[in-house]
Amino acid sequence: MYEDMSGTVARRDVIDLRSDTVTLPSPAMREAISQADLGDDVYGEDPTVNRLEDLAAEMVGKEAAVLVPTGTMGNLSAVLAHGGRGERVVLGDECHIYRYEAGGASALGGLIYNALPTRADGTLDLALLREAAAASADPHQSPPGLICLENTHNRCGGVVLPLSYMADVHMIAQQHSLPLHLDGARIFNAAIALGVDVREITRHVDSVQICLSKGLSAPVGSIVAGTRPFIARVRRMRKLLGGGMRQAGVIAAAGIVALHEMVGRLAEDHANARALAVGLSEIPGLSIDLARVQTNIVRFDLDNERISVADLIGRLRGQGVLMGGMGGRTIRAVTHYGIGVSDIDRAVRALREAIAA
Repeated sequence: MYEDMSGTVARRDVIDLRSDTVTLPSPAMREAISQADLGDDVYGEDPTVNRLEDLAAEMVGKEAAVLVPTGTMGNLSAVLAHGGRGERVVLGDECHIYRYEAGGASALGGLIYNALPTRADGTLDLALLREAAAASADPHQSPPGLICLENTHNRCGGVVLPLSYMADVHMIAQQHSLPLHLDGARIFNAAIALGVDVREITRHVDSVQICLSKGLSAPVGSIVAGTRPFIARVRRMRKLLGGGMRQAGVIAAAGIVALHEMVGRLAEDHANARALAVGLSEIPGLSIDLARVQTNIVRFDLDNERISVADLIGRLRGQGVLMGGMGGRTIRAVTHYGIGVSDIDRAVRALREAIAA
């Protein structure tokens, strides 16, 4: 996912579609940061952090929440709080936790990744999941510790997991007394795409990680939400990982604005992604499955054998358009706050010219 994505100097005239992590805070966020009431969050005394955590917990329908610096720390803190050493983390082989989070649960928690094949729609085969979730009486076998899902699913092109599938996985987890954690870095994109309140998704999981600094456009920060006892354990894991912060209200202030003001506008990103995808589908030498463009991620393949992915990305960069390779012949573009309709038109033109050059 991070191939050919670095080493570019930021310019105001660049259309940066590498990720929604490149978003810049809105004017309202900058103002909120400058005016934030502050305290020591490790002591639980930062009023702005406390407001953000209460707001986030209420929005996703959980008892409590905790602010963490990054989504990776959020997922790792949650996994460590749920599972014990030698237990298996049952998850998909294309999910972010498995592919892009440095094996943290194994390296730091002694947990074992039990990766199942991920289908094109981001789901895992339920029969395989039931088998993996079952504990064995054989002392040679490691026991299951938790199940993890990702919604929306990044490497599958931002696809949304159906609510019925979430319910099925939740039932399997409950039948085997396993917690179900959701990497919901882009969960509000999923809710917008489904046309439901985000709680219709989170009611099927025991814990969720939400990123504030992707489509919601805050400069930094993620949220982990769940039961109060669970969040108490997550706070301990956050401290163990070096994530305890002091006057973190300067981060939380932008997060509050993000949750109040930036969720609804994600629909604009989805519309821009659809427009980009349609434009790309009309360019010879590129192929794309329009059915998989459901949110703000556009994943397409370079079929033209005369040019490599690296060369194409380099040509685009020369025209002020940034995208990223995902391995093989696949390229990813992500729409976000700061990208408008005219930018999409320019990106399509740049791709057409880069392919033809």
